[in-house]
Amino acid sequence: MTTTRTAPRGTPPRPAPPRPAPGPAPDARRRRRAWRRRSVAADGLQTACWVSVALAVTLWLSSGGAATVVDVASVVTAAGIVAGLVATDLVLVMIVLAARIPWIDRTVGHDHALAVHRSLGKPVLYLLLTHGALITVGYALADGVDPVAETVSIFGGIADAPLAYLSLLLFVVVVVSSLVVVRRRWPYEAWHVVHLLTYAAVLVALPHQLSAGSVMATGTPQRAYWIALYALAVGSIGWFRFVRPTVVSLRHRVRVVDVVEIAPGVVSIHLAGHDLDRLGVRGGQYGIWRFWSAATWWHAHPVSFSAMPTRDAARITVRDLGAGSARLGRLRRGTRVSLEGPYGLFTDDARTKPYLAVIASGIGITPVRTLVDSATLRPGEATVLLRASDASQAYLWDEVVELGRRSGTAVYSMVGHRPSHGSTWRSAEAVARGVTLRSVFPHLDEADLYVCGPPAWSDLVVRDARAEGVPEHRIHLERFDS
Repeated sequence: MTTTRTAPRGTPPRPAPPRPAPGPAPDARRRRRAWRRRSVAADGLQTACWVSVALAVTLWLSSGGAATVVDVASVVTAAGIVAGLVATDLVLVMIVLAARIPWIDRTVGHDHALAVHRSLGKPVLYLLLTHGALITVGYALADGVDPVAETVSIFGGIADAPLAYLSLLLFVVVVVSSLVVVRRRWPYEAWHVVHLLTYAAVLVALPHQLSAGSVMATGTPQRAYWIALYALAVGSIGWFRFVRPTVVSLRHRVRVVDVVEIAPGVVSIHLAGHDLDRLGVRGGQYGIWRFWSAATWWHAHPVSFSAMPTRDAARITVRDLGAGSARLGRLRRGTRVSLEGPYGLFTDDARTKPYLAVIASGIGITPVRTLVDSATLRPGEATVLLRASDASQAYLWDEVVELGRRSGTAVYSMVGHRPSHGSTWRSAEAVARGVTLRSVFPHLDEADLYVCGPPAWSDLVVRDARAEGVPEHRIHLERFDS
């Protein structure tokens, strides 16, 4: 393997390394404008989500809902209806966020969109439970019976009530399966199948919404709003999760041509296809891959490109992290491949400052390798730190070093286990030598920091970056298992 330099320690040598000439003003202005556009678009997306919630409630109130509130029973019932409307609206927002819409990916990144999607899960469940409880209590107060008797009456007197309760049960299962303590115990494949019940829950609940009161009454603004929102959610899933990937896969005709083990449990999968350079891949991005073999067709894998695609070739590199990824090492030549993407904001396009600082650990090297390869870098503009617990984890390091040599990028290494005491991303030897983020990246105040590695390790790097005053918009994060 090509030798890397050891990460510099706390006090940089004197004289300080020469600073490259600042980037041309047009380039700096372009980066600032691009960041402002993304920020405005991200704010607009967030605003649109909350406006949709307010609109759902406002339309109900203005379409006669407010007039129904005349006593305690109707107040409780109205509160239950509002909870149900907000929950339904947020469920459809969650579906849109998970639909892998390219504009959302370019604005906030698919990973961030999914993080927001996950954060809405429990609030939606609480709203649905509140909806069911308040509706039952409100009806019970109006009928002068207890909630248990009213529940029996609802089941017997409302045709779609069993479907509504089934939908609620499905949401409970999905949210519980997404709890960290539960998800860690489940194979990804099992969790993913259960998570797909979200779509079943939405469809099962639709008859309830269609028949409940005046929410979907013909000719009302409410009906137009809900039809539009359902069309957006279902249409986005259908187009961006199924139709578009199918068209892309048929157009590029990707197949496996070789599987090469580069380290124990780590393989590079070499792919061939048609016009792969027209996929629009930017360095640092990933695709969601489905390999059409008997053992792998049912499981899609989010994997970064580990080399920039050429006209007829591409490469991804995968580490064995479970049964699903282990099967990829046994793929046969000629296996057909479907692709969704590319996705991700871990690219040079997201950079806002003239310097590029990069830290990668373990299999997190893969997006870093293409990032360094594709970025237009002047000598001294970028610095890369490669982190591993031992030499066996130095995946693709020789390639990154060679790319750094060509572009004048400084490439450092940090090999060794972390100290047994304290919490740090650095090796014990680096801690003893006084290595810090600022000693590795002397221009950190004028750099964007790109971090890719295991989640807990990456969080420690981000913690130190924040302590050094690096703002959130200049920290670009991809979390990988090691």
